[in-house]
Amino acid sequence: MSGQFITTATSAEVGAQGAAAAVLPVGSFEQHGDFLPLATDTIVACLIAERIAAGYNLFLLPPVTVSCSHEHAAFPGTVSISAATLAAVIGDIRRSLHLSGIGKLAVVNGHGGNYVLSNIVQEANVTGPCMTLFPAREDWEQARRDAGCATTGSEDMHAGELEVSLLLHAAPSLVGEVRSDRDHLAGPRPYLLLTGMPGYTETGVIGRPSAGTAAKGGAALDSLARSFGPHLRQLGSAS
Repeated sequence: MSGQFITTATSAEVGAQGAAAAVLPVGSFEQHGDFLPLATDTIVACLIAERIAAGYNLFLLPPVTVSCSHEHAAFPGTVSISAATLAAVIGDIRRSLHLSGIGKLAVVNGHGGNYVLSNIVQEANVTGPCMTLFPAREDWEQARRDAGCATTGSEDMHAGELEVSLLLHAAPSLVGEVRSDRDHLAGPRPYLLLTGMPGYTETGVIGRPSAGTAAKGGAALDSLARSFGPHLRQLGSAS
């Protein structure tokens, strides 16, 4: 991991690479408790995207840093765009890539609230496989198992064990003090779309951040890198 969280490649380097597919990290700018940065989801998406771009010879794009975080709007610092705007941005990027000769795109999503991305990818693939959305729920679940996480994805929804682990692995200086009194489990959450996060947490945390470790973060990232291979094969861009 370079620690830059954004590509610094030149045009000449990209031309020489000759990648058949591009990878686009999509993050968010939203609260992650009082110990993780607002850019956490973007950092996580960039971490995964950089890893798979290097491992599978993909054209790494810079991240989309603001997305659909309306459920976090009550917390200071959160900034959102509409689902329609995010869809338009992804569509424009896809068309631009196509014009430059790259017809395959992997969207790496770091924010669970970007529901619209599933519809974008679904529609794009009607005439043939050209986009994939990664990681899928199954990929995240496998990563948790391989990392030995103490929590499930449902329990550890936001600013919890997995996100803390990934940042401790890649950028420990960005992680504040994480104590057990930061842990907060709140499930099930049937009214999340109605109430937003304040309906289930006062701190912005739903999960067990105190269980996070750098070792778990490294193992989770290794697992995700392995899980991407089948996505790429389905996309039709063999690694």
